[in-house]
Amino acid sequence: MKISSLWSLPIVGLVALLASQAFAADTLARIAETGTLRIGFRADAAPYSYRTTSGDPAGYIVDLCREVANSVKASRQLPKLAIDYVEVTAANRFDVLRDGKIDLLCEPTSMTMSRRATVDFSLPTFIDGAGVLFRTGQVHGLEDLRGKRIGVLGGTTTEETLRTTLGQLDIKATIVPTSNHPAGVKQLTNGEIDAYFADRGILNYLLVNSRDSAGLKISDQYFTFETYALALPRGDDIFRLLVDATLAELYRTDRIKKIYARSFGSFPPDQFINALFVINGLPK
Repeated sequence: MKISSLWSLPIVGLVALLASQAFAADTLARIAETGTLRIGFRADAAPYSYRTTSGDPAGYIVDLCREVANSVKASRQLPKLAIDYVEVTAANRFDVLRDGKIDLLCEPTSMTMSRRATVDFSLPTFIDGAGVLFRTGQVHGLEDLRGKRIGVLGGTTTEETLRTTLGQLDIKATIVPTSNHPAGVKQLTNGEIDAYFADRGILNYLLVNSRDSAGLKISDQYFTFETYALALPRGDDIFRLLVDATLAELYRTDRIKKIYARSFGSFPPDQFINALFVINGLPK
């Protein structure tokens, strides 16, 4: 079959064709056999992936994974498909995926070369960057953090960037790893730390929704740019193709506007996210 003919197929036909010509994807075969898609989500990474007050998984990236579930159901012609939401942490998320306990990691996962050695990644889902949350009037720049206590979620690329940046600038400070973002904000409000580093999207959400955010401010500066993507089992090309085809189709249509607005409240997004949708809305 010609390449042009291959890519003219809908998602369902494309996945079926590749499965017949190569081998049945392990992930899709397991999902079809059990009737369940297992997605990993975080309880504390709003607005991307979190647990609501009623206990339900929610968030922008969780919603993207629900769209993937719809594509899986259609491609395997399943009468119904259950979603098993498996809570993960920043520390164990990749272990849970590599151990086969989940099929798809649906949270703000930064795509890096070192991580690609052990897991595969989808098309990008979001672009964010590290910022710093501090008490108003006490911190104006990184130099003001000299000798201070800085909180950051342990086991993340943000922690790595913080340590590297402070070292490059020869700024001596005490880094305090936290177990989750709300705990970090509470420590900052209580004076246990002097600043808190995290992705800006998460900091903005915490600033608006946390009862502990009075008197806090986010720096204007971006300290990194992080590209998020869905992590999935390494080497499962057919499953990855289905995931990518789902995202590309969303990015080409107005459906992404509704999904985005559900978590961020407005559309269009900033220029970086808009460019992500345009660049990755790949044709069939």
